[in-house]
Amino acid sequence: MSKKTTWLGPVLILLGFYLFFFRKEAISTGTLFGTFWATLFIIPLGLFFHWLYFSMTNRRATGLLIPGGILFTVGLVCQVATLFDSWQYLWPGFILAPAVGLFEFYWFGNRNKYLLIPINILAVLSLLFFAVFSFGTLYNRMIFGQPVLAIALIVIGAGVMIAPKKKRY
Repeated sequence: MSKKTTWLGPVLILLGFYLFFFRKEAISTGTLFGTFWATLFIIPLGLFFHWLYFSMTNRRATGLLIPGGILFTVGLVCQVATLFDSWQYLWPGFILAPAVGLFEFYWFGNRNKYLLIPINILAVLSLLFFAVFSFGTLYNRMIFGQPVLAIALIVIGAGVMIAPKKKRY
């Protein structure tokens, strides 16, 4: 098997898993492009910038890593959000994307310590939003979306009504 076709096997396996687990209707060219647009266009462009840096410029043009990291991260976020219809949870990945690009620039560049300031601000802000929206959704589904809250309110209300009242003198 040549090196040019080594990517074909994993792509076919992933497509097979997608068809087996996620599709309920017939597949067409439009649905393929509508579902895998990030994998077809954005992620390869991010990988192209990385390839330019590592192969073509002999690691001299570290500026290529900023758009490469941003596009690759945005592509992953868009692909996962499209596959699982989870845009409402994954949008903080767009804030994380510039942090990834800048971190690659920092890591492979001259390690300017002042670059860590925007990297950390963007990463912490993104992780904070991920945590707030993810935990908020989980909390609402587990507590308020179930009859647990209703049962708890009934038990507390009954306890208040049954509890003996203290006499005042």
